[in-house]
Amino acid sequence: MSMLLRVAEYFTPVLKESKFRETGVLTPEEFVAAGEHLVHHCPTWKWQSGDKSKAKDFLPNEKQFLVTKNVPCFKRYKDVESMKFHEYLIDENDGEGGWVDTHYFNDAKEADDEVTLGEEAKEVEAFAQSKPTPTVEDDGDDSEAEDIESFVNERLDDENDEAAIDITKISENLNKLNVEGKPSSEESGVVKTRTYDLYITYDKYYQTPRLWLVGYDEHNKPLTIEEMYEDISQDHAKKTVTMEWHPHIPGMMASVHPCRHAEMMKKIMRTMGDNGKELEVYNYLIIFLKFVQSVIPTITYDYTQNFSM
Repeated sequence: MSMLLRVAEYFTPVLKESKFRETGVLTPEEFVAAGEHLVHHCPTWKWQSGDKSKAKDFLPNEKQFLVTKNVPCFKRYKDVESMKFHEYLIDENDGEGGWVDTHYFNDAKEADDEVTLGEEAKEVEAFAQSKPTPTVEDDGDDSEAEDIESFVNERLDDENDEAAIDITKISENLNKLNVEGKPSSEESGVVKTRTYDLYITYDKYYQTPRLWLVGYDEHNKPLTIEEMYEDISQDHAKKTVTMEWHPHIPGMMASVHPCRHAEMMKKIMRTMGDNGKELEVYNYLIIFLKFVQSVIPTITYDYTQNFSM
């Protein structure tokens, strides 16, 4: 956080009485309750205590912030932007293009197959593209497996066998391996995947959660600031998302600025109310993560798309 904000936060009193319904903010106790609910439904999230010297006395020592690590990021934002988008506009008058709930499709057929939800769900549900888990089919052969060493030796001894192992080919393939013993990117066809560690802290000044993220390349080396901005919506990069000092962990991280979080949560509650629904405070972080997904649509951290409120 900036020095000015640190000073402002220092002099801001801790919110004691709930104002969730009126303004969309949280008390520290409500933040912990929402965090417990998130951890229960999404076990990839964990509570952390952090550096004791930086602990906030208005939060339990063992529940200072939330973290989920090694979250995959398969594409850059420019690649996602070129796909067909399915957007649900949440706020069209924010001066920055609006906050939207976004899901992208690889082709028109996927879009046509999308399930139509109720209006209240459209405001908060971030649909995650899913792929079926491949299964291994049983070929029905119950015979005993042939000893692999004997099989190889027989093939090597048979010079006239067209199916014999070609040692020259093996040597050529081995030469294509890199120093780490892995195929080069050109030969392997493996998609290079970035990963992110995500953190949620309680912002005492804004009285809302705040999302932080730090990225790593396929070799687990930290991404530069500009590389992280490649994975962030260009409508929000360097505006809604800026580089700030993490309040618990040394170093700077990308952070989604919390100045409008309470306002957005209030809008969502109003929309749900118009449809006969009521948002409970313990669901705050689950909904929070859904509307923040529009800022970082390339990072697949939301596994609660089918969660029923």
